[in-house]
Amino acid sequence: MSLYLKYVEEIESRKKDLGLAPKPIDSADLLAEIIEQIKDTSHAYREDSLNFFIYNTLPGTTSAAGEKAKFLKEIILGEETVAEISAEFAFELLSHMKGGPSVEVLLDLALSDDAAVAVPAAEVLKTQVFLYEADTDRLEAAFKDGNAIAKEILESYANAEFFTKLPDIEEKIEVVTYIAGEGDISTDLLSPGHQAHSRADRELHGQCMITPEAQQEIVELQKKHPTAKVMLIAEKGTMGVGSSRMSGVNNVALWAGKQASPYVPFINIAPVVAGTNGIAPIFLTTVDVTGGIGLDLKNWVKKLDADGNVVTDENGDPVLEEAYSVATGTVLTIDTKAKKLCNGDKELVDVSSAFTAQKVEFMKAGGSYAVTFGKKLQTFAAETLGVKPASVYAASKEISHEGQGLTAVEKIFNRNAVGVASETPLHAGSNVRVKVNIVGSQDTTGPMTCQELEAMAASVISPSVDGAYQSGCHTASVWDSKAQANIPKLMAFMNKFGLITARDPKGVYHAMTDVIHKVLNDITVDDRAIIIGGDSHTRMSKGVAFGADSGTVAIALATGESAMPIPESVKVTFKGNMQGHMDFRDVVHATQAQMLKQFGGENVFQGRIIEVHIGTLMADQAFTFTDWSAEMKAKASICISNNETLIKSIELAKSRIQIMINKGMDNEAGMLAGLIELADARIAGIQSGEQPALAPDDNAKYYAEVLIDLDSISEPMIADPDVNNEDVSKRYTHDVIRPVSYYGDKAVDLGFVGSCMVHKGDMQIIAQMLRNIEKQNGKVEFKAPLVVAPPTYNIVDELKAEGDWEVLEKYSGFVFDDANPKAAARTKYDNILYLERPGCNLCMGNQEKAEPGDTVIATSTRLFQGRVVADTAEKKGESLLGSTPLVVLSTVLGRFPTMDEYKAAVEGIDLTRFAPPTESMTTKYDSEQAVPVKVVG
Repeated sequence: MSLYLKYVEEIESRKKDLGLAPKPIDSADLLAEIIEQIKDTSHAYREDSLNFFIYNTLPGTTSAAGEKAKFLKEIILGEETVAEISAEFAFELLSHMKGGPSVEVLLDLALSDDAAVAVPAAEVLKTQVFLYEADTDRLEAAFKDGNAIAKEILESYANAEFFTKLPDIEEKIEVVTYIAGEGDISTDLLSPGHQAHSRADRELHGQCMITPEAQQEIVELQKKHPTAKVMLIAEKGTMGVGSSRMSGVNNVALWAGKQASPYVPFINIAPVVAGTNGIAPIFLTTVDVTGGIGLDLKNWVKKLDADGNVVTDENGDPVLEEAYSVATGTVLTIDTKAKKLCNGDKELVDVSSAFTAQKVEFMKAGGSYAVTFGKKLQTFAAETLGVKPASVYAASKEISHEGQGLTAVEKIFNRNAVGVASETPLHAGSNVRVKVNIVGSQDTTGPMTCQELEAMAASVISPSVDGAYQSGCHTASVWDSKAQANIPKLMAFMNKFGLITARDPKGVYHAMTDVIHKVLNDITVDDRAIIIGGDSHTRMSKGVAFGADSGTVAIALATGESAMPIPESVKVTFKGNMQGHMDFRDVVHATQAQMLKQFGGENVFQGRIIEVHIGTLMADQAFTFTDWSAEMKAKASICISNNETLIKSIELAKSRIQIMINKGMDNEAGMLAGLIELADARIAGIQSGEQPALAPDDNAKYYAEVLIDLDSISEPMIADPDVNNEDVSKRYTHDVIRPVSYYGDKAVDLGFVGSCMVHKGDMQIIAQMLRNIEKQNGKVEFKAPLVVAPPTYNIVDELKAEGDWEVLEKYSGFVFDDANPKAAARTKYDNILYLERPGCNLCMGNQEKAEPGDTVIATSTRLFQGRVVADTAEKKGESLLGSTPLVVLSTVLGRFPTMDEYKAAVEGIDLTRFAPPTESMTTKYDSEQAVPVKVVG
């Protein structure tokens, strides 16, 4: 059967079974067959073939795009004749193909001797921004050879006409409100984790946003208000917490945005989203990628008494009152010039934060990528012509306060800044381009990152990136048909692109399903690095790491850069002593609780960097804090370590990188070997005293300073989804932190130790607890299932060498087998210990899940509704989060323990120890050293 007829079969199946349109074409072989049918004027499928060619072929560097560009070139040159596609229409189609093969064809035509095609080709080229070195080299060479068209194109680029000739954004944008949910809205609502396998199939994945009923309500609002855009709102909460999830924004844009190009299906842009407490930082980045608008509504405010004091409820939480209504169906106007949200003539709230000069540029250009590439293209053209680039884009915001020291994040940004004009140090609020050192792509967003790279015509990783890794952890627990279809294709693409990949497309090394954050934490060998990763928990304990959407990951891989404001910081220090029966996870949870108490319920971490003075805690253990900072709604976190600890952490990272090299995972460019060289250089710099461990200046300025009292932490602390809170806006927020005694003898249905929140020490704790329980009771019996998923194979190997893995196996009823991985997810659990494959497992919720309605106690980070455990009609599922020893003991007992039981169970076990640093963790401010380093870019 021909490829076309197979495609027709797939179309019928999609339509019949799923109610979907034909899947967009990315295959050159299929499109070549379609082109042959177009050429045959009597062919039975010619009309459909024309529609597929024009309207259903993916752009960029897909192999299909290459075939399409080649055929359009033949039409323009008159080598082929298609009545329905004139030369003019062919040029229009090329203009919508983004880059790669289409730009190559346009350059062929523009630089030819045939003025009839060179001139219109040049006009199209002037609108394009996705040019790479191969393209700009051709333009530069032609210009130097005296080609007038090349000069004309370069002059247009130097003036950024690809941007200036675009229409400005509308001054008045009418919106109609839709309450998507009350309280914080996680990206799971917009793009559920269990539907991760379909993210690259945009139309299919769009069916999972919120509910089918909600989708229909949005459609009805659009019909009722045809001139308005539907604005999705998190009422009394923050929009887009939890994950970066580009697929969430894609889904919102699919239902409530606009089509980016009439010739590219299901790629929509410019959605409008809002929240009472604004948009989560990592989600807001994805909104910028699509040229969308994200509003901070502030429509619920703290109630004040007659004396101006905040009124609180019986729980001590501030009472909120409605400042104005955004009930579903309310028609409002966004005044983009005045930067106000209005109801008729009445101003409701200032929304200027959504309309900074940079964000307006993203909106005008149809997304942040076009601005990023446009700036690079303008710089290239101006340098080639020997002129100054036209002042078109908003100048990078460079803020410097004389005599003020730098926070840790300010030092990192100054060190990595690209193209900075300032001769003085930059402080928070500055908006700059920075070099990205480490990039991570994970396996459920990876297929989208591949699409983004193809769409921006990128074919190889930027040479300025020190290290990049493609994981396999989010699909590790079940090697099902979906994983088997998606993951090998993903690994092959990323391996060819230049990343270190968890699975080897050539089959040389053993598949590695290590949790991506742990790998990135190991390959980060410089505490001054900037890391971008396709997951909200990209929060390393060395350097500063930002969880990002699939598109921002793509831009970092392709360009080695990212653009963002320097965030404000919050300083976290500790006092007192950690009690012997407490785990560091309890300190992490207590930090959140004490912060909220200290600041009257205001989350001072939200949208900021947490600089935690960790001192002597190794990077593996400190990661527990930085990882949780995503749940604190922080933008990122930085660990301030002393020199000796940092060296130990880098040495450990080196050893793990060497293991990857020994397995055969290094690529032709020697990326892993290069990281070891960088690690050695960093250690040498610390030892010599020339480049000590990163620390803020003693007169750095913080948004807030939080002091955590370790003495007051006397019980295991649990993050509770509070599923039965009468105020639905207070459910699933990660902000309810309670001591274990609160729960009495509450039953536990399942326990989970795993995900990125645990390290080798947690596995050792489990083994020691099992030994103790056997010694006390003569045997170990579980009254609830316990699922254990080590974070990495390195940890498994080390536990095997040291004897602890043998103990875990002894008490387990299931041990993972890489030679015969599970092909289906569990739906029922026995009261045994499950030793699962390294990876995310239950935390991800896309493969394994607890039984609906269960009460789960987990070391995970996720307590969102339906993520780890679904609800039943009779009972809401609960995902409570706590420390490893608490989880283990709860499954042995089948309930939460008393404090006496807990203390007895952990007696003699060396839990994760932490003590506040005794020495100062700051440096003396030196204005000479604070001058920004100019990275060439």
